Amino acid sequence: MFRAQLSVAWSCPAAVGASGRLLRTVIPGAPGSGKHTLALRITKHFRLKKFSSWDLIRENMLRDTEIGVLAKVFMDQGKLIPDDVMTRVTLHQLKNFSQESWLLCGFPRTLRQAEALDRVYQIHLVLNLNVPSEVIQQRLSARWIHPGSGRVYNLEFKPPKVVGVDDLTGEPFVQREDDRPETLAEGLRRPTKPVLEYYRKKGVLETFSGTETNEIWPCMHALLQTKVPQIDPKASVIP
Repeated sequence: MFRAQLSVAWSCPAAVGASGRLLRTVIPGAPGSGKHTLALRITKHFRLKKFSSWDLIRENMLRDTEIGVLAKVFMDQGKLIPDDVMTRVTLHQLKNFSQESWLLCGFPRTLRQAEALDRVYQIHLVLNLNVPSEVIQQRLSARWIHPGSGRVYNLEFKPPKVVGVDDLTGEPFVQREDDRPETLAEGLRRPTKPVLEYYRKKGVLETFSGTETNEIWPCMHALLQTKVPQIDPKASVIP
């Protein structure tokens, strides 16, 4: 049975209007938790600019920037990208959107990243996804990506037309470093409690528990209705 909670059991709120202030929101979730899918739904329904840490790194790699080159070195070595690199690329992008509400997807992942972000921006809402690790592992074992465009394939429910290559370009796709079994196991073992506790103490943490995105979305939608303007207030909650 799905429930959404903030430390204790929490029920879907009624929509009582949205604050007029800019909203700074993050979805820190583990790879495969569904944060990308939910972030897309959020930006479809609400006036938030979405930023993905992976997309920012990929764009820098394609443009061959200093950060992109540095990130590629770590990825080629099979290592996770360090906190300071992830923080630099994220803060550099956000400074161009000081007058917009935004949603960070996949950042921060560590306490150091959270503290660095907090030194520049006040975070108003953290949408934590509590998804069982066995569900995450099952999802990611079938997920592959076309590195040039970011198009994502899933061998179980969204397979490519030809095995191993992108539908549009015919180029081979790869498994993201975060999705590889050895990296995934390390990521799932890495403690996330310090980050969540950091935001819990600030009173901005909302935790949504479930195994399916469609279970989590209605309560998340209802909460966001109280926080940020909708693009179309008459639109259905159904994606």
